[in-house]
Amino acid sequence: MTWFQAIILGIVQGLTEFLPVSSSAHIRVVSELWFGADAGASFTAVIQLGTEAAVVIYFAKDIWRLLLAWFRGLGSAEARRDPDYRLAWYVIIGSVPISVLGVLFKDEIRSGLRNLWITAFVLMVFAVFLAIADESAKQNRDKLTMKDSVLMGLAQAMALIPGVSRSGGTLTAGLFLGLDRAAAARYSFLLAIPAVFGAGIFSIPDVLDRSGPGLQASIPQTIVATAVSFVVGYACVAWLLRYISKHSFMVFVWYRIALGALLCGLLATGVVSPT
Repeated sequence: MTWFQAIILGIVQGLTEFLPVSSSAHIRVVSELWFGADAGASFTAVIQLGTEAAVVIYFAKDIWRLLLAWFRGLGSAEARRDPDYRLAWYVIIGSVPISVLGVLFKDEIRSGLRNLWITAFVLMVFAVFLAIADESAKQNRDKLTMKDSVLMGLAQAMALIPGVSRSGGTLTAGLFLGLDRAAAARYSFLLAIPAVFGAGIFSIPDVLDRSGPGLQASIPQTIVATAVSFVVGYACVAWLLRYISKHSFMVFVWYRIALGALLCGLLATGVVSPT
């Protein structure tokens, strides 16, 4: 991997992590189209640490409040009545599905599921789900329940497949459950923190190994790509929260469909290889 490639992929990661368009799909597609090789699931997981660091800083006050409420609730029955105590548990519970499935299907996630035909297909299919949820769901709640945390956690786990989108999956599930856009987005961002940090840290040894196929980044290149994703990601999360307060997700729906259709055309004509 060159320095130019590392910086470009860091920018792509930062731009797409929080939008419901699948950052892993974009890393996969951009690295294949521009650079002729897959950057790999491990590299993608590690540079996601940058965008999640952006979330931690952006929501630092909320996260600190949740942590304090959770620790207080462990030792006090009265403190357990605090909604923040329950929300902290919802984040923990919602993180379980992706953690378990990520470990069980690690090899498949890093190989077979990165086939570009799969990426193109799920980009379009889950765009339709997001459109239906955004247009037809009631969106009349801003408080989460245990049911919400479990179902949105399962939706997040589907993002192990490039093209589903971590934020897109959880937002779609949240909207179907009746949450408004702001509440679904806030929980989606919080829910991603344990999963992404876990996956990123877990993947560091694989990036350091540098013996696999495709693009191989050096340690300095990985650090720079992660830093770039942090800066761009921080700007994107702030923009998205303002955007969804006044607009629907339909622009992202049409973008996903267009990207999926374009990718299918490139694959069908042999311009790019699916693996």
